[in-house]
Amino acid sequence: MIEISLSRRALLAAGTAALAAPRLARADAAPIRIGEINSYSAVPAFTLPYRNGWQLALEQINAAGGVNGRKLAVISDNDAGKPQDAVRLAGELVESDRVDLLAGGFLSNVGLALSDFSAQKRVLYVAGEPLTDALVWQNGQKFCYRLRPSTFVQAAILVEEAAKLPAKRWVTVAPNYEYGQSAVKWFSDLLKAKRPDVEFVAAQWPALGHIDAGAVAEALASAKPEAIYNVTFGPDLTNFVRQGNTRGLFEGRSVVSLLTGEPEYLDPLGDETPPGWIVTGYPWASLETPAHVAFRTAYQKKFNDYPRMGSVVGYSLIQAIAAGLGRANGDFASDKLVSAFAGAEFETPFGHALFRAIDHQSTLGTFVGKTALKDGKGVMVDWRYVDGASVMPPDAEVHKLRPGAG
Repeated sequence: MIEISLSRRALLAAGTAALAAPRLARADAAPIRIGEINSYSAVPAFTLPYRNGWQLALEQINAAGGVNGRKLAVISDNDAGKPQDAVRLAGELVESDRVDLLAGGFLSNVGLALSDFSAQKRVLYVAGEPLTDALVWQNGQKFCYRLRPSTFVQAAILVEEAAKLPAKRWVTVAPNYEYGQSAVKWFSDLLKAKRPDVEFVAAQWPALGHIDAGAVAEALASAKPEAIYNVTFGPDLTNFVRQGNTRGLFEGRSVVSLLTGEPEYLDPLGDETPPGWIVTGYPWASLETPAHVAFRTAYQKKFNDYPRMGSVVGYSLIQAIAAGLGRANGDFASDKLVSAFAGAEFETPFGHALFRAIDHQSTLGTFVGKTALKDGKGVMVDWRYVDGASVMPPDAEVHKLRPGAG
């Protein structure tokens, strides 16, 4: 069952009977309510597949009897990529809709705003996509858990490959907000720790969604780098690649790029995909593990489309929430939920994962590989999966990064 009020959530209506299901009146049949907020109108390339993913997980869990005999219901809202809207909607979900917990988020600044709200209101918030490390470290708080591998994890995975390159002169380009800043900080710090001979000679910080890609490409080229670290995504990435290709920016240079192998961002590049970039991403078409094949088959059957990274995040988020709720044994007081989610184990299309008690970060990993052109489309090749737990800092370091860590 998915609940969406057509008065203030009409944007998200999918036109199915399930979405228009009436609220249950009987107390003994009341579903467990999840208040979900995301940037559906601001980042549809990711969030619409994400919504498909959580709808599929919801359908499967409820068809199997729900959690301890109770169905799950998702009441979903659109924050339009604005932190202030996300906080306002969170207040409505908690106060008016009486949800048992909050979930979702895409942009890092929105995720941090929702985490602050959850701490103030003492309500559990399970972040799906926001990647900033501050969510679980510097600004980490007991009522917030996070699913996706953080900027630290993804940067550490890329650094393992970047350190093998002969390049010494690096430049960076990243959106000028929390996610981009964190991604550049960790990549540069971790790479310099492995390769003291490298230097970062220039940086470009375009505003998210407003990149002047030609000027950025020229500024990077003028620094005469041997390698480029890219953190742009979405339309900014497409513009950057197009202008970089036109100006020969990538010729003879190594490029290491965060998230670019995810189909949301790789597919729009089409035949402009530059080959040989080292990327994190999701090789949906060539991943043949039993868990992924089952997910991909169910997803394609339901939506007549292939899954994106957002699909995996949405699906895994609901699976993770169900696992935590199952450990709560029907007691959904916020403090009880916090304890129940610590150590909760769950299955994803990528395999087994759990929420770490020390910092509330999940161990879900990601794939690293290279870009290539196949039939005029960008694909990931030479990829491997990296478990998030294998690259996370040790507990002693986490205690320094997150005051009061468990």
